[in-house]
Amino acid sequence: MRKFVFFVLITAIATYGQMPASHKSRSDAEKIASALQAGPKFVTRNATVIDWPTSSGGEFKILRTGTNAWTCLPGFPGAGHDEPGCYDRIFLQFLKDSFASRVPNVQNIGVSYMYMGKWLANMSHAMGSGNEFHVGPHIMIIGLDQKRLQTLNQDGSNGEPYANHLPGHSELYLVIPIREWDDAQVVSSVGGAKR
Repeated sequence: MRKFVFFVLITAIATYGQMPASHKSRSDAEKIASALQAGPKFVTRNATVIDWPTSSGGEFKILRTGTNAWTCLPGFPGAGHDEPGCYDRIFLQFLKDSFASRVPNVQNIGVSYMYMGKWLANMSHAMGSGNEFHVGPHIMIIGLDQKRLQTLNQDGSNGEPYANHLPGHSELYLVIPIREWDDAQVVSSVGGAKR
C-alpha cells in the first residue's frame, strides 16, 4: 500500500510540474500584453483592456482604460491555449450576457477580432490529422440572421468561414478566417511586435 501511495504522489508531482502555468497566475501586465495581440493596431492602441470575472456573473476587472470603442480581453483563464480577443460594444455585451447566464439580446451587428486565433476540435481533418485545429487570425460578426447562419458551414476545422456559438449557448455568429495560421510567424514574433 505504501508503494502505491508513493507512486501516486510521485506521479502527481511529476504531472503538476509538466502542466502549463495557469492564466490566473499571470500578472496584469502579462494579461494586457496578451489582450493587445488580439487585434489590429487601430483597435488595440487605445482599447480598454479588461480581465475575465473570477466567478460566473461576476464583474470584469478593468486592467487599462481606453479611449476608443473597443475592449480587449486576454485568453480565457484555464483554457488550454491563449486566445485573446478584441470586441466592439455589441459583441462585448453579447459575451457579458452569455457568461452571466443572461439571454443575449443582439439587435445590431457586432464585430470581434482574434488575431491569435482559436483552437477547435479537428472534425473534418481536412487541414491536418491532429485532434485540434488552429483557426488562424479571424474576424467574428454577431447580429446576423440566425436562420441564415444555421445554413452555413459549422465546421471551423476546414479553414473556411463558419458559424459558431459559445459553449452552452445557441446564438450563432459568423467566423471569417483572415489567413491560414503560420506557426513560424509566432516563433518570429516572440519578444517582438511583428504580426
